[in-house]
Order: sequence, then structure tokens, then C-alpha cells
Amino acid sequence: MRPTTRRKRTALLALPTAALLALVPTTASAYPNPGQVTGSVVTHDPTMIRTSSGQYLLYATGGGISSKASSDRTAFSTGADAFRSRPGWWSRYSSVPEAWAPDISYHGGKYLMYYSVSKFGENTSAIGLAGSTTGQPGSWTDYGIVYTSNTSSDYNAIDPNLFVDDDGKWWLSFGSWWTGIKMIRIDPSTGKQLASDTARRSLASRPSGTKAVEAPYIVKRNGYYYLFASYDTCCAGTSSTYKVKVGRATSVTGPYRDRNGVSMMNNGGTPVLESHGSVIGPGGQSIMNDVDGDLIVYHYYDGNDNGTPKLGINLLNWSSGWPVAY
Repeated sequence: MRPTTRRKRTALLALPTAALLALVPTTASAYPNPGQVTGSVVTHDPTMIRTSSGQYLLYATGGGISSKASSDRTAFSTGADAFRSRPGWWSRYSSVPEAWAPDISYHGGKYLMYYSVSKFGENTSAIGLAGSTTGQPGSWTDYGIVYTSNTSSDYNAIDPNLFVDDDGKWWLSFGSWWTGIKMIRIDPSTGKQLASDTARRSLASRPSGTKAVEAPYIVKRNGYYYLFASYDTCCAGTSSTYKVKVGRATSVTGPYRDRNGVSMMNNGGTPVLESHGSVIGPGGQSIMNDVDGDLIVYHYYDGNDNGTPKLGINLLNWSSGWPVAY
């Protein structure tokens, strides 16, 4: 972000592990405010990538998948929708119709974007896939449906995230409420489910109390797989209780456990971001590796602006073995 942020990052990296563990927030007031962003900042469920030219491309929930762009990761401008026209199959899953929670990545010379189509609070849902050689708004070709759920399912096919492991295997995590976060194998040649492995694995769940866990995002750092997820209630403005938690595992399929050893299949999760001050309900996160380190990119509801959803970006420090936002 700003030079002051980079100096702060250098200072943090110089601290011993014990000191970094002490920086893990224990109260809401200890969480960092979002880094400075200006211009078009109203957003929901953002995913961002940096192109070879240095442009930051951000896609988010809404319309035919809304977009923003920035040259410096600070000033953002609104762009066109990802799709010039919305695919006809969307109307089977959403009466609007619009798409939610995209996930952009770059593989084999092509940008890929997984996304979801659904109705709020329902699990008659579908995950779709699109591709583009440039990643630019209006350039995306839809490849159709990847995975679905319906009223008889114990899961919800939304909030997809693609992870490619060190062996070249592709994995898609997804899920919202019901019995939690799921994962399937993906065929790299098609971007859709691998025919030879159709197992649906479970990664995180809240079997007691609220079922509210969703929006998975997986990265591998320092020999561990880390599963980020959003917990509690989204999309209620200043009444939102969204928060980001994380667990880690030695296998991409889990089991994921938090810093206290509690399984994410049993309500576990170490906090990364929570409400503090006017920053309410941070979540809908994605993780992006940039030139100055890993970023957590998310939305929050601005308590100083009637709960308008805004773009949040913070750097992450991993020196303690757990991601600490700053």
C-alpha cells in the first residue's frame, strides 16, 4: 500500500515469533483499520489479481459480476461487468439474475473465474466457470455450470475458490451454512469436476448453534494449508456480525484446526478480522499475493456511512505461523 505500510511490514518481520504472537488481536480494538483506498470503493465479496502489466483487476458480487481497476492498489475506478450479456442458465437459479462471490486466478495462459448464482438464504444454487485471455471486463466467455445444490442437499453450492496444489491437482472449495464448507476435485483440462474422483469432502462446519460459516479461501504457506472462512451474519449493514477466521492443516483436504487445536469441523477458527469501531462485519475475503506480501481483500460495512459495504485491504504477516492482519 503506502510506503509507511511497507516500513511497518519490515519492522514486523524483524520481531521474534513470541512478540508476533503477542500481536494476535485479543480484543476488537486491536484489529487494524483497512488500508487506504479511494475512488470506487463500494463492493461486496471482492477477488483481485495483478496482471502482467501491473494493473489490479477486482471483481465482486453484483450484476454480471461487477469490476473495478487500479494502477496503484489505492485509487479504484468502476469498470464494466465481466460479461457483456448474462448467461441464460442463471435465470434457473436467480430471479434477478446476478452472480455472487467470484474467484479469479490465472492458469495455463488464461484467467479463470468461478462464481455462484443463487437466491439469498436458499440452496438451489450453482457454481459457474468463465475464462478470458485478458481478464478484462467484457472479455469473459462462460463455460457453464460446474456444480449445483438443491433443496434436498445438505450443502450450498456458492462461494467457490480454486486451489492448485504442488502436485498440480486442482481443488474447488465452496459452501455456505447448511453443513458447512465442502471441497471437490477439479479436472485441469476442463475446469469442472474430475470424473475419476467425485467425492465431496467436508472442511469446516458449525454443528452446534448457528450454521453460519461460508466463503472459503485456501492458501499454502510454510508447509501448511490455511483455510480462511467468513463466520456469522453477512449483508445486514451495521447489524452484520461477519468475521474472518482461519485454520491450518498438513493436507489440503484437512483436518483444519485453529491455533488452540479445535477442529474447524467443530466450530473452530482463529480470528483474523472482526468488527471494530466503524468497521463492521468484515468478511467475504480473498487472499492475494502481491509484490510486498500477502493481502487479505474483503468487504466491511461502514458505520460512518449508514452501513455501506466498502472495500478493505490489509497486509498479512505469517511469522508467527498464523496470519496476522496489519
